[in-house]
Amino acid sequence: MIYQYWNERMETLPRAELEAYQLEQLKKIVAVALRTPFYQKRLGEAGIHDADDIRSLADIRRVPFTTKHDLRDGFPYGFLSVPKDEVIRLHASSGTTGTPTTIYFNKEDIARWTNFVARSIYATGCNKTDVFQNMITYGLFTGGLGFHFGGEAVGMLVIPSGAGNTTRQFKLMQDFGTTVVHATPSFLLHVEAKMREEGVMRESLALKRAFAGAEPYSEDTRRRIEALLHIDVYNSYGLSEMNGPGVAFECQTKDGLHIWEDGYIAEIVNPDTLEPVPDGEVGELVLTCLCREASPILRYRTRDLTGFYTEPCSCGRTHRRLRRITGRTDDMLIINGVNLFPSQIEEVIMSIKEVGNNYLIVVEKEGVLDRLTVKTEVGLGIFMDDTRPLNALKERIRKTLQSMITINPRVELHESGSLPVSEGKAKRVQDNRPKDV
Repeated sequence: MIYQYWNERMETLPRAELEAYQLEQLKKIVAVALRTPFYQKRLGEAGIHDADDIRSLADIRRVPFTTKHDLRDGFPYGFLSVPKDEVIRLHASSGTTGTPTTIYFNKEDIARWTNFVARSIYATGCNKTDVFQNMITYGLFTGGLGFHFGGEAVGMLVIPSGAGNTTRQFKLMQDFGTTVVHATPSFLLHVEAKMREEGVMRESLALKRAFAGAEPYSEDTRRRIEALLHIDVYNSYGLSEMNGPGVAFECQTKDGLHIWEDGYIAEIVNPDTLEPVPDGEVGELVLTCLCREASPILRYRTRDLTGFYTEPCSCGRTHRRLRRITGRTDDMLIINGVNLFPSQIEEVIMSIKEVGNNYLIVVEKEGVLDRLTVKTEVGLGIFMDDTRPLNALKERIRKTLQSMITINPRVELHESGSLPVSEGKAKRVQDNRPKDV
Protein backbone atom coordinates (compact mmCIF):
# COMPACT_ATOMS: atom_id res chain seq x y z
CA MET A 1 0.00 0.00 0.00
CA ILE A 2 1.26 3.50 -0.86
CA TYR A 3 1.20 5.72 2.20
CA GLN A 4 -0.71 8.96 1.74
CA TYR A 5 -0.04 11.66 4.31
CA TRP A 6 -1.98 14.36 2.40
CA ASN A 7 -5.23 13.34 0.73
CA GLU A 8 -6.62 16.66 -0.45
CA ARG A 9 -9.78 15.24 -2.01
CA MET A 10 -10.77 13.20 1.05
CA GLU A 11 -9.78 15.82 3.63
CA THR A 12 -11.77 18.56 1.88
CA LEU A 13 -14.74 16.46 0.74
CA PRO A 14 -18.11 18.29 0.84
CA ARG A 15 -20.23 17.19 3.79
CA ALA A 16 -22.82 15.30 1.76
CA GLU A 17 -20.14 13.30 -0.08
CA LEU A 18 -18.28 12.58 3.15
CA GLU A 19 -21.44 11.24 4.79
CA ALA A 20 -22.19 9.11 1.71
CA TYR A 21 -18.70 7.62 2.03
CA GLN A 22 -19.27 6.99 5.74
CA LEU A 23 -22.51 5.14 5.01
CA GLU A 24 -20.75 2.93 2.47
CA GLN A 25 -17.99 2.13 4.98
CA LEU A 26 -20.47 1.59 7.81
CA LYS A 27 -22.30 -1.06 5.82
CA LYS A 28 -18.99 -2.80 5.12
CA ILE A 29 -17.89 -2.78 8.75
CA VAL A 30 -21.29 -4.05 9.95
CA ALA A 31 -20.91 -6.99 7.56
CA VAL A 32 -17.45 -7.63 9.03
CA ALA A 33 -18.70 -7.30 12.62
CA LEU A 34 -21.42 -9.87 12.00
CA ARG A 35 -18.65 -12.48 11.66
CA THR A 36 -17.92 -12.18 15.39
CA PRO A 37 -19.99 -14.06 17.99
CA PHE A 38 -20.46 -10.89 20.03
CA TYR A 39 -21.94 -8.79 17.23
CA GLN A 40 -23.91 -11.65 15.71
CA LYS A 41 -25.82 -11.80 18.98
CA ARG A 42 -25.87 -8.07 19.83
CA LEU A 43 -26.79 -6.84 16.35
CA GLY A 44 -29.26 -9.69 15.84
CA GLU A 45 -31.09 -8.63 18.99
CA ALA A 46 -31.34 -5.14 17.47
CA GLY A 47 -32.81 -6.50 14.23
CA ILE A 48 -29.62 -6.08 12.20
CA HIS A 49 -28.77 -9.33 10.41
CA ASP A 50 -26.84 -8.09 7.38
CA ALA A 51 -25.37 -4.90 5.95
CA ASP A 52 -28.53 -4.09 3.97
CA ASP A 53 -30.34 -3.46 7.26
CA ILE A 54 -28.30 -0.23 7.44
CA ARG A 55 -29.97 2.14 4.99
CA SER A 56 -28.82 5.55 6.24
CA LEU A 57 -26.29 7.04 8.64
CA ALA A 58 -29.18 7.62 11.05
CA ASP A 59 -29.49 3.83 11.33
CA ILE A 60 -26.31 3.82 13.38
CA ARG A 61 -28.53 4.63 16.35
CA ARG A 62 -30.07 1.17 15.95
CA VAL A 63 -26.66 -0.32 16.72
CA PRO A 64 -26.22 -1.06 20.44
CA PHE A 65 -23.34 0.61 22.32
CA THR A 66 -20.13 -1.32 22.99
CA THR A 67 -18.31 -0.80 26.28
CA LYS A 68 -14.91 -1.61 27.75
CA HIS A 69 -16.70 -4.20 29.89
CA ASP A 70 -17.89 -5.92 26.68
CA LEU A 71 -14.34 -6.00 25.32
CA ARG A 72 -13.01 -7.51 28.53
CA ASP A 73 -15.78 -10.11 28.55
CA GLY A 74 -14.75 -11.02 24.99
CA PHE A 75 -11.07 -11.48 25.89
CA PRO A 76 -9.05 -12.82 24.18
CA TYR A 77 -10.65 -13.56 20.77
CA GLY A 78 -14.32 -12.61 21.11
CA PHE A 79 -13.97 -9.58 18.80
CA LEU A 80 -11.70 -11.21 16.22
CA SER A 81 -13.40 -11.28 12.79
CA VAL A 82 -10.65 -12.76 10.60
CA PRO A 83 -8.72 -16.05 10.81
CA LYS A 84 -5.93 -15.79 13.35
CA ASP A 85 -3.30 -16.52 10.72
CA GLU A 86 -4.24 -13.24 9.00
CA VAL A 87 -3.45 -11.21 12.13
CA ILE A 88 -0.01 -9.60 12.17
CA ARG A 89 -0.15 -7.55 15.40
CA LEU A 90 -2.06 -7.00 18.61
CA HIS A 91 -2.11 -4.10 21.04
CA ALA A 92 -3.63 -4.08 24.51
CA SER A 93 -4.64 -1.42 26.98
CA SER A 94 -3.54 -1.66 30.59
CA GLY A 95 -5.50 -4.28 32.48
CA THR A 96 -6.08 -2.57 35.82
CA THR A 97 -8.96 -4.95 36.49
CA GLY A 98 -6.82 -7.96 35.57
CA THR A 99 -8.17 -8.27 32.01
CA PRO A 100 -6.88 -5.93 29.28
CA THR A 101 -8.76 -4.86 26.18
CA THR A 102 -7.03 -6.42 23.18
CA ILE A 103 -7.20 -5.21 19.57
CA TYR A 104 -5.98 -7.14 16.51
CA PHE A 105 -4.70 -5.85 13.16
CA ASN A 106 -4.23 -7.44 9.78
CA LYS A 107 -1.81 -6.04 7.23
CA GLU A 108 -4.36 -3.67 5.67
CA ASP A 109 -5.47 -2.41 9.11
CA ILE A 110 -1.91 -1.38 9.97
CA ALA A 111 -1.56 0.43 6.64
CA ARG A 112 -4.85 2.32 7.13
CA TRP A 113 -3.96 3.28 10.70
CA THR A 114 -0.51 4.44 9.58
CA ASN A 115 -2.12 6.69 6.96
CA PHE A 116 -4.30 8.39 9.57
CA VAL A 117 -1.33 9.03 11.86
CA ALA A 118 0.75 10.31 8.93
CA ARG A 119 -2.12 12.59 7.90
CA SER A 120 -2.25 13.93 11.45
CA ILE A 121 1.49 14.61 11.61
CA TYR A 122 1.48 16.34 8.21
CA ALA A 123 -1.45 18.56 9.25
CA THR A 124 0.79 20.21 11.87
CA GLY A 125 3.31 21.30 9.23
CA CYS A 126 5.82 18.45 9.55
CA ASN A 127 7.53 16.99 6.49
CA LYS A 128 10.38 14.70 5.49
CA THR A 129 13.02 17.26 6.53
CA ASP A 130 12.06 16.82 10.20
CA VAL A 131 13.78 14.64 12.79
CA PHE A 132 11.16 13.03 15.02
CA GLN A 133 12.01 11.75 18.51
CA ASN A 134 9.28 9.47 19.83
CA MET A 135 9.55 9.83 23.62
CA ILE A 136 6.60 7.60 24.44
CA THR A 137 6.26 4.02 25.65
CA TYR A 138 6.61 1.32 22.99
CA GLY A 139 5.24 -2.22 23.31
CA LEU A 140 1.58 -3.05 23.88
CA PHE A 141 0.76 0.66 24.23
CA THR A 142 -0.36 1.99 20.82
CA GLY A 143 1.31 5.40 21.07
CA GLY A 144 4.84 4.19 20.40
CA LEU A 145 4.48 2.13 17.23
CA GLY A 146 1.51 4.16 15.99
CA PHE A 147 3.47 7.41 15.84
CA HIS A 148 6.63 5.59 14.74
CA PHE A 149 5.01 4.16 11.62
CA GLY A 150 3.20 7.45 10.93
CA GLY A 151 6.42 9.44 11.15
CA GLU A 152 8.19 7.08 8.77
CA ALA A 153 5.27 7.33 6.31
CA VAL A 154 5.69 11.12 6.25
CA GLY A 155 9.38 10.54 5.52
CA MET A 156 10.78 11.95 8.76
CA LEU A 157 13.89 10.52 10.38
CA VAL A 158 12.38 8.70 13.37
CA ILE A 159 14.31 8.17 16.61
CA PRO A 160 12.55 5.48 18.70
CA SER A 161 13.88 6.76 22.02
CA GLY A 162 10.96 5.56 24.14
CA ALA A 163 9.91 7.08 27.45
CA GLY A 164 12.08 8.22 30.35
CA ASN A 165 15.85 8.74 30.72
CA THR A 166 15.85 12.48 30.08
CA THR A 167 19.66 12.70 30.01
CA ARG A 168 19.73 10.32 27.06
CA GLN A 169 16.82 12.19 25.43
CA PHE A 170 18.81 15.43 25.51
CA LYS A 171 21.87 13.71 24.03
CA LEU A 172 19.80 12.33 21.15
CA MET A 173 18.21 15.75 20.55
CA GLN A 174 21.60 17.43 20.39
CA ASP A 175 23.37 14.74 18.35
CA PHE A 176 20.71 14.37 15.66
CA GLY A 177 19.03 17.79 15.60
CA THR A 178 15.59 16.64 16.74
CA THR A 179 12.90 19.06 15.53
CA VAL A 180 9.73 17.23 16.68
CA VAL A 181 8.96 15.18 19.79
CA HIS A 182 6.01 13.11 20.99
CA ALA A 183 5.39 12.80 24.74
CA THR A 184 2.79 13.16 27.44
CA PRO A 185 2.25 16.78 28.53
CA SER A 186 3.43 15.93 32.05
CA PHE A 187 6.70 14.52 30.67
CA LEU A 188 7.22 17.63 28.53
CA LEU A 189 6.98 19.74 31.69
CA HIS A 190 9.43 17.36 33.35
CA VAL A 191 11.82 17.71 30.39
CA GLU A 192 11.92 21.48 30.85
CA ALA A 193 12.72 21.10 34.56
CA LYS A 194 15.48 18.58 33.82
CA MET A 195 16.98 20.91 31.21
CA ARG A 196 17.51 23.50 33.91
CA GLU A 197 18.83 20.89 36.34
CA GLU A 198 21.34 19.45 33.86
CA GLY A 199 22.34 22.76 32.33
CA VAL A 200 21.03 21.96 28.84
CA MET A 201 20.77 25.22 26.93
CA ARG A 202 17.68 25.71 24.77
CA GLU A 203 19.94 27.14 22.06
CA SER A 204 21.61 23.72 21.72
CA LEU A 205 18.31 22.16 20.62
CA ALA A 206 16.56 22.43 17.25
CA LEU A 207 13.08 21.69 18.65
CA LYS A 208 10.10 23.24 16.83
CA ARG A 209 7.06 21.13 17.66
CA ALA A 210 5.67 18.60 20.11
CA PHE A 211 2.73 16.21 19.90
CA ALA A 212 1.11 15.86 23.32
CA GLY A 213 -1.46 13.24 24.22
CA ALA A 214 -2.27 10.10 26.26
CA GLU A 215 -3.65 12.18 29.14
CA PRO A 216 -6.09 15.11 29.38
CA TYR A 217 -4.47 18.50 29.87
CA SER A 218 -5.65 22.07 29.94
CA GLU A 219 -5.02 24.92 27.51
CA ASP A 220 -3.02 26.65 30.26
CA THR A 221 -0.72 23.61 30.42
CA ARG A 222 -0.21 23.78 26.64
CA ARG A 223 0.64 27.48 26.86
CA ARG A 224 3.05 26.82 29.71
CA ILE A 225 4.90 24.10 27.77
CA GLU A 226 5.06 26.31 24.67
CA ALA A 227 6.46 29.23 26.67
CA LEU A 228 8.99 27.14 28.58
CA LEU A 229 10.32 25.15 25.61
CA HIS A 230 9.69 27.75 22.86
CA ILE A 231 7.84 25.26 20.65
CA ASP A 232 4.39 24.69 19.15
CA VAL A 233 2.42 22.00 20.99
CA TYR A 234 -0.28 20.09 19.11
CA ASN A 235 -3.05 18.19 20.81
CA SER A 236 -3.42 14.52 19.81
CA TYR A 237 -6.38 12.23 20.50
CA GLY A 238 -6.64 8.49 20.19
CA LEU A 239 -7.46 5.35 22.14
CA SER A 240 -6.39 1.77 21.70
CA GLU A 241 -9.94 0.56 21.02
CA MET A 242 -9.96 2.82 17.93
CA ASN A 243 -6.41 1.79 16.81
CA GLY A 244 -4.55 4.34 18.95
CA PRO A 245 -3.23 7.78 17.93
CA GLY A 246 -4.52 9.33 14.73
CA VAL A 247 -8.24 9.36 15.56
CA ALA A 248 -8.26 13.16 15.82
CA PHE A 249 -5.52 15.77 15.63
CA GLU A 250 -5.03 19.52 15.54
CA CYS A 251 -4.00 21.21 12.34
CA GLN A 252 -1.78 24.30 12.31
CA THR A 253 -4.67 26.55 13.38
CA LYS A 254 -4.73 24.74 16.79
CA ASP A 255 -8.47 25.32 16.95
CA GLY A 256 -9.94 21.91 17.73
CA LEU A 257 -9.02 18.37 16.73
CA HIS A 258 -10.06 17.20 13.26
CA ILE A 259 -11.62 13.78 13.66
CA TRP A 260 -10.85 11.81 10.51
CA GLU A 261 -14.40 10.99 9.52
CA ASP A 262 -13.44 8.72 6.64
CA GLY A 263 -12.12 6.37 9.32
CA TYR A 264 -14.45 7.03 12.26
CA ILE A 265 -18.06 7.97 12.91
CA ALA A 266 -18.28 10.24 15.94
CA GLU A 267 -21.34 10.89 18.09
CA ILE A 268 -21.72 13.01 21.22
CA VAL A 269 -24.31 11.69 23.68
CA ASN A 270 -25.57 12.54 27.12
CA PRO A 271 -23.69 10.05 29.36
CA ASP A 272 -26.78 9.54 31.54
CA THR A 273 -29.56 9.26 28.93
CA LEU A 274 -27.34 8.13 26.01
CA GLU A 275 -29.35 10.44 23.75
CA PRO A 276 -27.56 12.76 21.28
CA VAL A 277 -26.75 16.25 22.56
CA PRO A 278 -27.22 19.33 20.36
CA ASP A 279 -24.19 20.25 18.24
CA GLY A 280 -21.76 22.35 20.25
CA GLU A 281 -22.78 20.95 23.64
CA VAL A 282 -20.45 18.77 25.72
CA GLY A 283 -21.19 15.09 26.19
CA GLU A 284 -19.60 11.66 25.95
CA LEU A 285 -17.79 10.80 22.73
CA VAL A 286 -18.99 7.59 21.03
CA LEU A 287 -16.90 6.21 18.17
CA THR A 288 -17.37 3.62 15.43
CA CYS A 289 -14.18 2.42 13.74
CA LEU A 290 -14.62 2.19 9.96
CA CYS A 291 -10.99 1.38 9.17
CA ARG A 292 -10.16 -1.87 10.97
CA GLU A 293 -11.26 -5.29 9.78
CA ALA A 294 -9.58 -7.67 12.25
CA SER A 295 -11.29 -6.20 15.34
CA PRO A 296 -14.42 -4.23 14.38
CA ILE A 297 -15.86 -2.08 17.15
CA LEU A 298 -19.19 -0.28 16.76
CA ARG A 299 -20.49 2.65 18.82
CA TYR A 300 -17.82 2.44 21.49
CA ARG A 301 -18.45 4.50 24.63
CA THR A 302 -15.11 6.23 25.13
CA ARG A 303 -16.10 7.91 28.43
CA ASP A 304 -14.27 11.01 27.14
CA LEU A 305 -16.10 14.33 27.47
CA THR A 306 -16.01 16.72 24.53
CA GLY A 307 -18.20 18.45 21.95
CA PHE A 308 -18.16 19.39 18.28
CA TYR A 309 -17.19 22.79 16.93
CA THR A 310 -20.02 23.96 14.72
CA GLU A 311 -18.13 26.40 12.48
CA PRO A 312 -15.76 25.25 9.67
CA CYS A 313 -11.99 25.31 10.15
CA SER A 314 -10.00 27.99 8.35
CA CYS A 315 -7.53 25.35 7.14
CA GLY A 316 -10.11 24.13 4.60
CA ARG A 317 -10.49 20.59 5.94
CA THR A 318 -14.14 19.60 6.15
CA HIS A 319 -13.86 16.88 8.79
CA ARG A 320 -15.52 18.01 12.01
CA ARG A 321 -13.45 19.15 14.95
CA LEU A 322 -13.64 18.03 18.55
CA ARG A 323 -13.20 20.38 21.46
CA ARG A 324 -10.36 19.67 23.89
CA ILE A 325 -11.14 16.59 26.00
CA THR A 326 -12.12 18.03 29.38
CA GLY A 327 -12.03 14.75 31.29
CA ARG A 328 -13.60 11.33 31.49
CA THR A 329 -16.92 10.35 32.98
CA ASP A 330 -15.10 7.72 35.06
CA ASP A 331 -12.46 10.27 36.24
CA MET A 332 -15.09 12.45 37.86
CA LEU A 333 -14.67 12.88 41.61
CA ILE A 334 -17.70 13.33 43.84
CA ILE A 335 -16.62 15.29 46.92
CA ASN A 336 -19.29 15.96 49.52
CA GLY A 337 -21.89 15.73 46.77
CA VAL A 338 -20.07 18.08 44.35
CA ASN A 339 -18.99 16.74 40.94
CA LEU A 340 -15.40 17.68 40.13
CA PHE A 341 -13.00 16.87 37.29
CA PRO A 342 -9.22 16.98 37.86
CA SER A 343 -8.88 19.13 34.73
CA GLN A 344 -10.72 21.93 36.54
CA ILE A 345 -8.01 22.02 39.20
CA GLU A 346 -5.22 21.87 36.61
CA GLU A 347 -6.74 24.81 34.75
CA VAL A 348 -6.49 26.96 37.87
CA ILE A 349 -3.02 25.82 38.93
CA MET A 350 -1.39 26.24 35.52
CA SER A 351 -2.78 29.75 35.17
CA ILE A 352 -0.79 30.96 38.23
CA LYS A 353 2.75 31.82 37.19
CA GLU A 354 4.28 31.34 40.64
CA VAL A 355 3.24 27.67 40.63
CA GLY A 356 5.58 24.94 39.37
CA ASN A 357 4.94 22.22 36.81
CA ASN A 358 3.86 19.35 39.05
CA TYR A 359 0.85 18.83 41.27
CA LEU A 360 -1.12 16.12 43.08
CA ILE A 361 -4.79 15.91 44.10
CA VAL A 362 -5.47 13.95 47.28
CA VAL A 363 -8.95 13.00 48.51
CA GLU A 364 -9.41 11.54 52.01
CA LYS A 365 -12.16 10.92 54.52
CA GLU A 366 -12.26 12.98 57.71
CA GLY A 367 -15.10 11.68 59.85
CA VAL A 368 -18.17 11.66 57.62
CA LEU A 369 -16.85 14.35 55.25
CA ASP A 370 -14.53 14.24 52.26
CA ARG A 371 -11.40 16.37 52.40
CA LEU A 372 -9.70 17.66 49.24
CA THR A 373 -6.01 18.57 49.37
CA VAL A 374 -4.18 20.09 46.41
CA LYS A 375 -0.41 19.72 46.57
CA THR A 376 1.58 21.78 44.11
CA GLU A 377 5.21 22.65 43.58
CA VAL A 378 6.28 26.29 43.56
CA GLY A 379 8.12 27.82 40.65
CA LEU A 380 11.78 28.70 40.50
CA GLY A 381 12.68 31.82 42.42
CA ILE A 382 10.11 31.14 45.16
CA PHE A 383 11.96 30.58 48.43
CA MET A 384 10.41 28.01 50.77
CA ASP A 385 11.83 29.73 53.89
CA ASP A 386 10.05 33.01 53.17
CA THR A 387 6.70 32.30 54.84
CA ARG A 388 4.81 35.54 54.17
CA PRO A 389 4.75 35.37 50.33
CA LEU A 390 4.22 31.60 50.53
CA ASN A 391 1.15 32.03 52.72
CA ALA A 392 -0.18 34.71 50.38
CA LEU A 393 0.32 32.41 47.37
CA LYS A 394 -1.33 29.51 49.17
CA GLU A 395 -4.35 31.65 50.03
CA ARG A 396 -4.61 32.95 46.46
CA ILE A 397 -4.59 29.41 45.10
CA ARG A 398 -7.19 28.31 47.64
CA LYS A 399 -9.55 31.18 46.89
CA THR A 400 -9.20 30.79 43.13
CA LEU A 401 -9.89 27.06 43.37
CA GLN A 402 -12.87 27.60 45.65
CA SER A 403 -14.41 30.09 43.24
CA MET A 404 -13.96 27.62 40.38
CA ILE A 405 -14.97 24.31 41.98
CA THR A 406 -17.16 25.54 44.92
CA ILE A 407 -15.13 23.34 47.29
CA ASN A 408 -12.81 24.78 49.92
CA PRO A 409 -9.58 22.76 49.50
CA ARG A 410 -6.48 22.54 51.57
CA VAL A 411 -3.45 23.76 49.63
CA GLU A 412 0.08 22.51 50.24
CA LEU A 413 3.10 24.14 48.62
CA HIS A 414 6.14 21.98 47.92
CA GLU A 415 9.65 22.69 46.73
CA SER A 416 10.28 22.41 43.00
CA GLY A 417 11.07 18.81 42.01
CA SER A 418 9.84 17.27 45.28
CA LEU A 419 6.57 15.72 44.11
CA PRO A 420 6.78 12.33 42.33
CA VAL A 421 7.12 12.47 38.54
CA SER A 422 5.66 9.85 36.22
CA GLU A 423 7.49 9.15 32.96
CA GLY A 424 4.33 7.66 31.45
CA LYS A 425 0.79 8.87 32.01
CA ALA A 426 0.79 11.18 35.00
CA LYS A 427 -0.99 9.95 38.13
CA ARG A 428 -2.51 13.20 39.35
CA VAL A 429 -5.17 11.88 41.73
CA GLN A 430 -4.86 9.86 44.94
CA ASP A 431 -8.31 8.93 46.20
CA ASN A 432 -7.61 7.47 49.63
CA ARG A 433 -11.23 7.17 50.73
CA PRO A 434 -12.39 3.72 51.86
CA LYS A 435 -13.82 1.91 48.83
CA ASP A 436 -16.90 0.69 50.67
CA VAL A 437 -18.00 4.16 51.71
